[in-house]
Amino acid sequence: MEIINLGNGNTVLNRFLSEIRDRNIQKDPLRFRRNLERIGEICAYEISKTLDYTSRDVETPLGIARCSVPDDQMVLGTILRAGLPIHQGILNYFDRAQNAFISIYRKYSKDNSLKIMVESSSSPSIDGKVLILADTMVATGASLIMACRHLLEKGTPKQVHLVCAIASESGIENIQKTLSGENITVWVCAVDEELTSKSFIVPGLGDAGDLAFGNKHE
Repeated sequence: MEIINLGNGNTVLNRFLSEIRDRNIQKDPLRFRRNLERIGEICAYEISKTLDYTSRDVETPLGIARCSVPDDQMVLGTILRAGLPIHQGILNYFDRAQNAFISIYRKYSKDNSLKIMVESSSSPSIDGKVLILADTMVATGASLIMACRHLLEKGTPKQVHLVCAIASESGIENIQKTLSGENITVWVCAVDEELTSKSFIVPGLGDAGDLAFGNKHE
């Protein structure tokens, strides 16, 4: 497994990250969603460098151009609902990909234990395809791990890319320990040190789903 932190370099990605963290800019849900979408686009561009390509001739109005185009079949998956904006960003670049959506059920009991389970899913076969699974935040990593395992029941992918905007150190460690395999790459844009007892990433950005789509009714 390879872990790639795209936020380590000085690029425009870090501006988008700073804005999704900024509590004042967060007051604009449209901008929050668009920044996540742009983060997804950057991740998609970086992932595109790992794909297989085929050269083919393209007829222009003035002649023939030799072009190199990706030929991998792809499935883009995300965890509802917070993962939708970053998923859309990836889909903007891999617009011919098939898509998978997973609803994960999370609820704290009275003793503060966290229950996580797959509530529903919709996915094509991933057999022999490149699977990209995206979620905005990785706190403990439990949801992403569960979603990945669920999708792997749909076939054996050629390659797996796990994408998130912000993760905790312990979440990344949990993914490394739990999901083994040379064909798995984790793309993260920022890694924060602290995780609270209720699994909130600090400094993090708050609840990405609420910021993007409005508060949930508990």
